[in-house]
Amino acid sequence: MNILKKYADKPVIGIFIKQLMNVIVSRKANQISHHFSEYLHPVVASTEELKNESYKIRHNVYCEELKFEPPKESQLETDDFDNHSTHCLIKHIPTGFYAGTVRIVRTSSPQQLLPIEKYCISSIDEKSVHPGDFPREEICEISRLAIPAQFRKRATDRFTGSATGSINEHNYSERELRCFPFIAVGLYLSAASVTQHHGIKHCFVMMEPRLARSLRFVGIPFQQVGPVVEYHGRRAPYYISRQLLMKGLSPGFKKMLQNIEKRVAFQFKQTE
Repeated sequence: MNILKKYADKPVIGIFIKQLMNVIVSRKANQISHHFSEYLHPVVASTEELKNESYKIRHNVYCEELKFEPPKESQLETDDFDNHSTHCLIKHIPTGFYAGTVRIVRTSSPQQLLPIEKYCISSIDEKSVHPGDFPREEICEISRLAIPAQFRKRATDRFTGSATGSINEHNYSERELRCFPFIAVGLYLSAASVTQHHGIKHCFVMMEPRLARSLRFVGIPFQQVGPVVEYHGRRAPYYISRQLLMKGLSPGFKKMLQNIEKRVAFQFKQTE
C-alpha cells in the first residue's frame, strides 16, 4: 500500500492506482461490515435495565478509568441530559456482554439545551453551523461514547483515547482500516440510525480531533466548527448532517449502516 501511495500522484499511473486503492479500501470495509454483523449487535436501550447497562459502562470509563467525573456510589454515571436522550449499546454476541455505549441527546424547546449549548457554546465559530440555525426537533448531540477496557485488548487499542473511540495515529499504515476499532464505528452508525428514526437532520458533538480524523478515514466526515478547547481533554465542536454522512460513506460502510438501521428500526417497532 505504501508503494501505491508513492506513485499515486503520477498522472496516468496515479488514476489507476487511486482506483485500485479505492477497491482495496472498499473490500476491507465490506470485511469489517461482515465481521460486525457476525460478532456485534446494536441495541436500543428501551428499558431501565438496558439504560443502567449504559450508565455502568460510562461510570467505568468516565469515572474510574479517565476520571473525567467523580465516582458515584451507585456505579452509574448519569446527568440531567439522560432524561431527553436515546441510549444505544453494542452487544458482543459470543459473550453477551456490552462492548460500548453512546447517547443521542434530543431537544424539543429552547429551554431544553444540548450539552454543547450549555457548556461549550462559545467554542463554536460565529460563522460556522450553529444549533440555533435549525428547528429544535431537527438537532441532536451525540455524546458519552464509551468502550470498556476489556474490548480494547489489541495493541492498537491500548491507549487512553481508545476508551472514547479514537485509534492510535502512530499505527497508521496499510493496516489502518483493518485495525480501526469498528465498535466505535458501530456506535456512531447506531446513533445515525436513531437520528434517522426520529427525523433528526443535524448532529453536533464535542470530540478529540484525532477521533474526527479516524472517523473521516472510514467516511464519516464530521466538520469542525470551532477551535480545540479544554473539555474532558482537548476537544473541538463538530457537525454532521444525514446528507454529509451518506455522501461520505463508502459502499461497504453504507451496507453496514443499512444493516444497523434495519435492526434499530425493528427494535423501535417492538416498543411502539
